[in-house]
Amino acid sequence: MGKHVRQFREAPVEKDYTKSLAWRVLGLALMFLTPALSIIGAIVTMNTSLAYILPPELFGYPQLPDVLFSTDGLATIFSPIANTENLYAIIFVSVIYMMLLGGVISLVYAIIYRIVNPRKYGPLDAPPPKYKAKKYTR
Repeated sequence: MGKHVRQFREAPVEKDYTKSLAWRVLGLALMFLTPALSIIGAIVTMNTSLAYILPPELFGYPQLPDVLFSTDGLATIFSPIANTENLYAIIFVSVIYMMLLGGVISLVYAIIYRIVNPRKYGPLDAPPPKYKAKKYTR
């Protein structure tokens, strides 16, 4: 046996998942709320005067290839998409809203995490080294 192989295996430490249950539920809710709020915000933006700052190429009905409508099944799937007015503009604005909303959520999460202030070291972490660097002179 090599010198770096442990002879005795330690029992694995079980994690306590009850503390992070609230954070997991909040993350799951935000995973569904963020795109939904972004799409709703984009649709509301298209109905206001803010839509006129977008390029005119984004407006109108999407042009899909004729191959997508070759069978009845594909036509059933793609006809609602082809009949959606300003689809490209809605997608563009919703992606922008998603990025902004994600940034705000990350900032709020960082502030809350900083306030809660978890322990710096866990039970399995080594203590910080007690080494003081000497002043280097030439």
